[in-house]
Amino acid sequence: MKDKLTIIKIGGKVIDQEELLDQFLVEFSKIEGKKILIHGGGKIASEKGALLGVQAKLVEGRRITDKDTLEVVTMVYGGLVNKNIVAKLQSNGVNALGLSGADANILKAVRRPVKSIDYGFVGDVRKEEVNTDITSNFLEASLCPVVCALTHDGQGNLLNTNADTMASIIASSLSERFEVKLLFCFEQPGVLEDFEKQLVIEKLTNESYQDYKSNGVIVDGMIPKLDNAFDAIQNGVNSVRIGAFSDLAQLIEGYVGTRITN
Repeated sequence: MKDKLTIIKIGGKVIDQEELLDQFLVEFSKIEGKKILIHGGGKIASEKGALLGVQAKLVEGRRITDKDTLEVVTMVYGGLVNKNIVAKLQSNGVNALGLSGADANILKAVRRPVKSIDYGFVGDVRKEEVNTDITSNFLEASLCPVVCALTHDGQGNLLNTNADTMASIIASSLSERFEVKLLFCFEQPGVLEDFEKQLVIEKLTNESYQDYKSNGVIVDGMIPKLDNAFDAIQNGVNSVRIGAFSDLAQLIEGYVGTRITN
């Protein structure tokens, strides 16, 4: 029988606002058993970059990562945000270990090829490149990996990588060894059918997802998040939900949020 593993990707305003982050991490600390936390930090990177004279360049919500931007996201994701989370988790009794994909070679990527847009130092990842042995060893040693949105190419280069994609890929790979529950947490109660009324879509199948997209209900940044969610459920992850960080305990139990299913 496989051990249970909870993987949470945290994003949105939670990362940017310390009070919200503290609230989330207290609840995250209460999760029993093996767990992994994955995070980005895009807004903070944009703010810190601006102070250094490095302006954020985004195309369809995706960050163009030139050399200067890579330095900023490395400092922010791998340093400021990651170590801040690790320290807060330690204060809550969780023996956290801050990691990028380069640390212990847990996740390699390839630099995104140039097509119509040159994204620069941006990495694309595959399930086969997750180092499941070392990641499992961390978990078996009662450590909680806290993974930031950076990978490496095995040739000495760091790569900025989408945190939702990393969560999906890591969850899919570890599902071969664990019974994995994957949660995408942010400030909204789930995938919304009506934003103003905060009406949550309780269950999304691939068919209903395509309908909502074609009707303009699901748009913009929610699309790549859901693409990653469906990739996870189709690649062996036992349970995938999207919902509010403030309802974490109920989200884990499956009482709230949006459930992703085949």
